[in-house]
Amino acid sequence: MANSPQAKKRAKQAEKSRIRNVGQRSNLRTFVKKVIAAVKSGDKEKAMAAFKVAEPIIDSAVTKGIIHKNKASRGKSRLNLKVKSMA
Repeated sequence: MANSPQAKKRAKQAEKSRIRNVGQRSNLRTFVKKVIAAVKSGDKEKAMAAFKVAEPIIDSAVTKGIIHKNKASRGKSRLNLKVKSMA
């Protein structure tokens, strides 16, 4: 456990940000799963719409430091590939 006052404060701040980040990461995963589910269902219009919604959410996760920018780029690229490859 933290002993100094500044270490105690940093521990409290880290816990608050961890809780906030868990929610953001969960939201991100939810929207990515919606795109994958739409692709599996075979509805291209629904998949495109889900991807359009998920794309800015992925970008905002980068801005907030939830995921790395390269991971976001890779994820968007893979999702886009799945949507585009639908017959």
